[in-house]
Amino acid sequence: MRSIAQATWSFLDKRNGIQKCSVKEIKENRGKLIPTFQELVEHVATLSFRNPEFVFLFRGQQRDYVNRNGRTTLYPSIFRSTSNYMSKAESEKRFMKLRFAEDKLLEKYDLEGMKRIKTNRIIRWAILQHYEVCATPLLDVTHSLRVACSFAQYECDKNETYLYVLGLPQISGSVTSSSECGIQIIRLISICPPSALRPHYQEGYLIGEYPTIEFRSKLEYQRNELDFSNRLICKFRLGCKETFWDSDFSMISHEALFPDDRDRLKSKTSEIISLIQNE
Repeated sequence: MRSIAQATWSFLDKRNGIQKCSVKEIKENRGKLIPTFQELVEHVATLSFRNPEFVFLFRGQQRDYVNRNGRTTLYPSIFRSTSNYMSKAESEKRFMKLRFAEDKLLEKYDLEGMKRIKTNRIIRWAILQHYEVCATPLLDVTHSLRVACSFAQYECDKNETYLYVLGLPQISGSVTSSSECGIQIIRLISICPPSALRPHYQEGYLIGEYPTIEFRSKLEYQRNELDFSNRLICKFRLGCKETFWDSDFSMISHEALFPDDRDRLKSKTSEIISLIQNE
């Protein structure tokens, strides 16, 4: 995808107020420390007002993954590695597993929206990624600040976690494709039936490259072209969860975010996970 070329309004650690920054500066910065959820909402409101050309989606993480240059990285799961290099053999193995999972999803899916599942690969990838079946070329994000922060701090005993604000093109419909930015945005609540509860509770979106291409073509990409930190507007460090939340703004429980006992699609994807493990 294409990086945000122009400077955007952002917050940086150890600097007062909002200021114009490049994506490179934001990646390299430690991230603005935000003690409470209420303060985070107010900071994001300022970002939104100052950067009206972007739609914001959010991602929460327990740690900030950086490359050898100390810059934040946000790779889709299928491209992640412990180094800046992934062998062709490993890439092929991961994409073969993804193709196997796609085939099994088509076999087992019997809910509403079957035609869209059959005809649109990016939707199949979205389901497999969101239900954690296997690695895909998509990145999980959300439209909800509260959901993103809850994910970052759930079962985390660290004093600081991370919230990323990504600047994306305007969204229209269930799948938005931007040739100008080289990005696709999948709105999960528009493609998953009501009986698939997880995306609706999580206000889930996924983002991926546009156009969708086969893995052999992706091997020709420079690694940094696959990094969604290229769309970073701001990076926040969240304060200790015991003081970050209060009675007005509380963390969403794991049970609320993952209503899997009532989620009909979860049972299908769990079967696919078992089949992958037995391959």
